[in-house]
Amino acid sequence: MNNYKIGETDTRPWGNYRVLAVGEKFVVKEITVNSGGILSLQRHQHRAEHWIIISGEAVVTLDCNEIPLGKDESVFIHKTAWHRIENRAFEPLIFIEVQTGDILDEADIERREDKYNRIDKLTRLN
Repeated sequence: MNNYKIGETDTRPWGNYRVLAVGEKFVVKEITVNSGGILSLQRHQHRAEHWIIISGEAVVTLDCNEIPLGKDESVFIHKTAWHRIENRAFEPLIFIEVQTGDILDEADIERREDKYNRIDKLTRLN
């Protein structure tokens, strides 16, 4: 099941994304993280992700490790791994996210920490 559509966009507190490609078991997004922006510490039950930095500097949290990444560097995120990306630099961070899995949907996000208070009550109990 894939609930994304090519050209779909969304604005988030940390920046925005645009869907570039959609297939039966994959999605490709271009994601921009504003200066000082940080995605929630999250995991997914149904998808893995591969992030490729296009421009800017990233600090990726993957489980308990912080990984600095620059242009042309990448990281693979397994299903159920806790992860997030942060832009500590002054210029925007742009990366490509390739999602793979049997269920590809924005609802497949479990947040553990979030700078923007987007953690629901059920997630806080876990």
